[in-house]
Amino acid sequence: MAIHKIKIFAGRDSKYLAEKIAASFGTTLGQSEVLQFSDGEFQPCFNESIRGCTVFIIQSTFPPSDNLMELLMMIDAARRASAYKVVAVMPYFGWARQDRKDRPRVPIGAKLVANLLMAAGVDRIMTMDLHADQIQGFFDVPVDALYASGIFVPYIRSLNIEDLSIAAPDMGGAKRANTYAKHLGTPIIISHKER
Repeated sequence: MAIHKIKIFAGRDSKYLAEKIAASFGTTLGQSEVLQFSDGEFQPCFNESIRGCTVFIIQSTFPPSDNLMELLMMIDAARRASAYKVVAVMPYFGWARQDRKDRPRVPIGAKLVANLLMAAGVDRIMTMDLHADQIQGFFDVPVDALYASGIFVPYIRSLNIEDLSIAAPDMGGAKRANTYAKHLGTPIIISHKER
């Protein structure tokens, strides 16, 4: 089985996190830049060869939408530069709260983002704490949906808060809140939200 070199790159708004990930992996961040044009358009560029490499692109897609567009263009550029595999690492998956039609004549934003990522040529998605697990089914590529509870539960315990309760702001967060409540041995509060 061939082993492909791994290279880690970052979008502009996730550079700090990407540097920490690369250092933890024992490497440095790959060299890339984004050219900015006077009309507001931009063009990402890899400043080193990625041919035959497994490329990890770290970029959260929180607003503005430029972050998503930058990620899509970086995926496309990696594909065109003959990367072996392209993995999008999205600590924050934008538009994830739009995971279903909750009223007539509205989009399913999370599905649209999934379609855009696949059209750009992504081979795998890594993300954190999706709003709903069903979003994984929007993709035809593997999705690694990681959970931050491994970090937050020990931290919350270390605070030694008396009479701690875990609250979910809506039904979408109830499952995640329940998991935290079980780990921490606390009561759970679930809010009912109506628009």
